[in-house]
Amino acid sequence: MIYFSKKRENVLVYLSNAIEKYCRETNFEYSGNWQKWGPYGFNQDGTQQIEEYYPHALERTYKGVSGYIYSANNIIDSGFQIQIPDAATSSVPVTVDSCEFIPDAYQVILDAERKGLITILRYEDSSDSQLEWIKRTMRTEYDHAMDHPDYRHFIEGCFPAIFNE
Repeated sequence: MIYFSKKRENVLVYLSNAIEKYCRETNFEYSGNWQKWGPYGFNQDGTQQIEEYYPHALERTYKGVSGYIYSANNIIDSGFQIQIPDAATSSVPVTVDSCEFIPDAYQVILDAERKGLITILRYEDSSDSQLEWIKRTMRTEYDHAMDHPDYRHFIEGCFPAIFNE
């Protein structure tokens, strides 16, 4: 099954995986499938909200990352109910009608924010209760990631405070 979005800005978060990028930049050797990292959700109006769970996460994940967005005009919906606004799925081949090269995902995400197409909750704007939730959640994630050394390496490097208690 392939996931599609009717909103271009909703696929920008898939141009980079923070875990894979961090591991490669820190020379962490790993040959398995990279754990996925997608700290985003949707506001009540269906606008995507990206959340930074650690300082400068957005820049560290997307700055300088290039990629492609593929577009399809005709999607035969699979009927699989997905709980993501403006998403569609297909279980049959889909013809790609166009391809857009993104030279710097970070700049394109910031541009989408300026246009009001997405919102970004930056780490430094998080409330104390949100920061506590992040610490608890990431500690639990670490404890449950025994089979994902890539994810543990990422958590150790990006959330060092959870280990200082």
